[in-house]
Amino acid sequence: MTSVPAADAAREIAVLPQDGSAIDVARERELTRGAGLSHHFNAAGSALPTTAVVSAVVAHLRLEERVGGYEAAAQMKEDVEAVYRSAGTLLGCAADEIALFDSASTGLRVLLDALRPMPGSRIIASRSTYVSHALHLMTLQNEHDVDVVLAPVDDGRRVDLEALESLLADGRPTILTIAHVPTSSGLVEPVAAIGRLARKYDAVYLLDATQSVGHLDIDVAAIGCHVLVTTGRKFLRAPRGTALAYVERHCAAMLVPTAPDVRGSRWLGERDWDVTATARRFETWEAGIAGRLGLGVALDEAQRRGIPETAAWLTSTGAHVRESLRGIPGVTIADPEGADSAIVTFLVDGLTAAQTAARLADRRIRVVSVPATHGQWDLGDRAITSVVRASLHVYNDDGDIAKLLEGVADAAREGART
Repeated sequence: MTSVPAADAAREIAVLPQDGSAIDVARERELTRGAGLSHHFNAAGSALPTTAVVSAVVAHLRLEERVGGYEAAAQMKEDVEAVYRSAGTLLGCAADEIALFDSASTGLRVLLDALRPMPGSRIIASRSTYVSHALHLMTLQNEHDVDVVLAPVDDGRRVDLEALESLLADGRPTILTIAHVPTSSGLVEPVAAIGRLARKYDAVYLLDATQSVGHLDIDVAAIGCHVLVTTGRKFLRAPRGTALAYVERHCAAMLVPTAPDVRGSRWLGERDWDVTATARRFETWEAGIAGRLGLGVALDEAQRRGIPETAAWLTSTGAHVRESLRGIPGVTIADPEGADSAIVTFLVDGLTAAQTAARLADRRIRVVSVPATHGQWDLGDRAITSVVRASLHVYNDDGDIAKLLEGVADAAREGART
């Protein structure tokens, strides 16, 4: 494998315990410089990267500084190819079923457009759909006469499987797009059960896994989706500006991008071109190679840490934080009943979500305020204007959690005085 010394050093730093034991939070904090600088609860926005991830990115930028961007990319070609293999291993698919993007929103847009929904066709979307994807769906509805239907939900705000089957059973060709975990709560959709229905009724199934890859145990074959899209910056702990997609091989072969690019296409004659048989047909030539190398390190770190172990630790710790917040007077948990993830949303009486987040920021506690404008089909439908979102990762220790609970309790006391 071609490499440079700094990148090799980054890989040495990245070695994590492999004994299958519970998450070694102290070790994760040693590998994460930012863990000691604040109490960071924004993994669902952009998680703290390890020093190894940052070192890989910086090393490549230094190589570009020395030899130029194209020359540096040529030197690191094998390392970039390894990113596809690492992504495939993580998701349970082949490397040629992986495409790399600059964001999950780009990936979802490119792949949905490649499906070419025609006037009168139907897209069924979950209420957990993120704003950017929802805006794309509504644009297709308004400008191309595509029928966008919101999937009915059960009492826990998850997709109602019986109602979904009733919709699919009419035999109408359908694109089914589901967000595994929303931006607006700790809900987890029953994605494998949805996948069984999609296969039963021949629906094309797109899964937005931006909040679940690196967070929950993901196997695309078990889920049954045709397409999965995720970002690097969240629970994978990769750099911003990185994302990846799984496109089932048979599905990829049938879809042609609406804007073919030289990365995955060949111009053969004056009016003639072809596209590669792999998922790379959806990529563009221009890309941030440094970020992709950082993504590769993050993917390998996630594998070494252990995805089942990570998922178990994150969901159990999220449940602990959720119940602890529930016990603070003046605090209301905004997650739907039965939410089971490392994302916890809540409200503080007497304060807006933005005010609560600002007061916690003054204590170096990093949470965010999520407005209804980011999830109208969820928060807007529940008549909630905004929520405070705390999202954990493996570098959050007992001290972080204690500071979060203390900060929220103080905010609640302040809110009670207003």
